[in-house]
Amino acid sequence: MVTPVGQDTARAQEAFRALMGSHPAGVAVITTADARERPYGFTCTALCSLSLDPPRLLVCAAHTGNTLPVIAERGTFVVNLLHTAGQRAAQTFTRRDVDRFAQVPWERSGVTGLPVLHEDAHAVAECAVADLLPSGDHTIVVGDVLDARMVAPDRAPLLYGRRRYAGWPM
Repeated sequence: MVTPVGQDTARAQEAFRALMGSHPAGVAVITTADARERPYGFTCTALCSLSLDPPRLLVCAAHTGNTLPVIAERGTFVVNLLHTAGQRAAQTFTRRDVDRFAQVPWERSGVTGLPVLHEDAHAVAECAVADLLPSGDHTIVVGDVLDARMVAPDRAPLLYGRRRYAGWPM
């Protein structure tokens, strides 16, 4: 039986969470920095390619996080696609009670000057914000890819599904 959202919102949300949680997705950490160069970031599984011409991707950022306003103001962000050894970074960037960037090694990129997680990422894309599209409790951030590079092509991508991390078989 289908439960319309208007009749039982909590039940519909839990069913939706279970549905999407059963579908594994690649794991990324989205990073940026404010005007004083203070770094911000969050773990993200809601991302995908959008366009080849021009090269664009999209990520979804929660309205409740503190990174989205910084991305909107700065106008640039980095997508750090994590490999299996990056699970600690993925977990760290979901927490609000720690200084995320003190827990995970990072460096500033040469292109945008934003934080890049070279030790935990197998690939990195630096992006300029092309559009911000609020939708529900998230905003779809469309990014024009300024630079994309493989950092550790021999490392297996990190996946998340069914509340577990796993590596892509290589």
